[in-house]
Amino acid sequence: MIKQKKIPMRQCIGCREMHPKKELMRVVKSKDGEIAVDSVGKLPGRGAYICRGEACLAKAQKTKAIERAFETTISPEVYELLRAALSEVDDGE
Repeated sequence: MIKQKKIPMRQCIGCREMHPKKELMRVVKSKDGEIAVDSVGKLPGRGAYICRGEACLAKAQKTKAIERAFETTISPEVYELLRAALSEVDDGE
Protein backbone atom coordinates (compact mmCIF):
# COMPACT_ATOMS: atom_id res chain seq x y z
CA MET A 1 0.00 0.00 0.00
CA ILE A 2 1.37 3.40 -1.02
CA LYS A 3 1.25 6.05 1.67
CA GLN A 4 -0.20 9.34 0.41
CA LYS A 5 1.63 12.51 1.42
CA LYS A 6 -0.43 14.95 3.51
CA ILE A 7 -1.13 18.28 1.83
CA PRO A 8 -1.16 21.22 4.29
CA MET A 9 -4.35 23.26 4.06
CA ARG A 10 -4.81 26.92 5.00
CA GLN A 11 -7.83 29.21 5.13
CA CYS A 12 -7.98 32.28 2.91
CA ILE A 13 -8.76 35.37 4.97
CA GLY A 14 -10.74 36.84 2.06
CA CYS A 15 -13.13 34.11 0.97
CA ARG A 16 -12.72 32.02 4.17
CA GLU A 17 -12.31 28.79 2.13
CA MET A 18 -9.70 26.10 2.73
CA HIS A 19 -7.07 25.67 0.00
CA PRO A 20 -3.74 23.86 -0.30
CA LYS A 21 -0.99 26.02 1.19
CA LYS A 22 0.95 26.22 -2.09
CA GLU A 23 -2.04 27.81 -3.89
CA LEU A 24 -2.19 30.74 -1.45
CA MET A 25 -0.03 33.82 -0.94
CA ARG A 26 1.37 34.41 2.57
CA VAL A 27 1.29 37.88 4.07
CA VAL A 28 3.49 38.31 7.13
CA LYS A 29 3.76 40.87 9.93
CA SER A 30 7.26 41.14 11.39
CA LYS A 31 8.08 41.95 15.00
CA ASP A 32 8.70 45.55 13.88
CA GLY A 33 5.10 45.76 12.67
CA GLU A 34 6.07 45.80 9.00
CA ILE A 35 3.70 43.94 6.67
CA ALA A 36 5.14 42.21 3.60
CA VAL A 37 4.42 39.47 1.09
CA ASP A 38 6.29 36.26 1.89
CA SER A 39 7.05 34.67 -1.45
CA VAL A 40 9.08 31.76 -0.03
CA GLY A 41 6.89 31.06 3.00
CA LYS A 42 9.79 31.16 5.46
CA LEU A 43 9.88 34.74 6.77
CA PRO A 44 9.57 35.01 10.56
CA GLY A 45 6.49 36.63 12.03
CA ARG A 46 2.74 36.28 12.13
CA GLY A 47 1.37 34.98 8.86
CA ALA A 48 -1.98 35.08 7.10
CA TYR A 49 -2.93 33.47 3.81
CA ILE A 50 -4.94 34.90 0.93
CA CYS A 51 -5.97 33.58 -2.49
CA ARG A 52 -4.04 34.88 -5.47
CA GLY A 53 -7.05 36.74 -6.82
CA GLU A 54 -8.06 40.38 -6.74
CA ALA A 55 -11.55 39.50 -5.48
CA CYS A 56 -10.27 37.92 -2.27
CA LEU A 57 -7.97 40.86 -1.53
CA ALA A 58 -10.83 43.31 -2.10
CA LYS A 59 -13.08 41.30 0.20
CA ALA A 60 -10.36 41.10 2.87
CA GLN A 61 -9.89 44.87 2.66
CA LYS A 62 -13.63 45.55 2.86
CA THR A 63 -14.13 43.30 5.90
CA LYS A 64 -10.80 44.38 7.47
CA ALA A 65 -9.79 40.72 7.74
CA ILE A 66 -6.07 41.45 7.42
CA GLU A 67 -6.29 44.06 10.16
CA ARG A 68 -8.02 41.56 12.46
CA ALA A 69 -5.50 38.84 11.66
CA PHE A 70 -2.55 41.09 12.53
CA GLU A 71 -4.35 43.09 15.26
CA THR A 72 -3.24 46.41 13.79
CA THR A 73 -4.45 49.09 11.41
CA ILE A 74 -3.21 48.84 7.85
CA SER A 75 -2.62 51.83 5.59
CA PRO A 76 -3.94 51.95 2.01
CA GLU A 77 -0.34 51.91 0.76
CA VAL A 78 0.08 48.38 2.12
CA TYR A 79 -3.00 47.24 0.20
CA GLU A 80 -1.50 48.74 -2.96
CA LEU A 81 1.71 46.78 -2.34
CA LEU A 82 -0.34 43.61 -1.91
CA ARG A 83 -2.17 44.31 -5.19
CA ALA A 84 1.17 44.81 -6.94
CA ALA A 85 2.46 41.52 -5.51
CA LEU A 86 -0.71 39.75 -6.69
CA SER A 87 -0.28 41.11 -10.21
CA GLU A 88 3.38 39.95 -10.23
CA VAL A 89 2.30 36.46 -9.16
CA ASP A 90 -0.38 36.38 -11.86
CA ASP A 91 2.11 37.52 -14.50
CA GLY A 92 4.68 34.94 -13.42
CA GLU A 93 2.39 31.94 -13.83
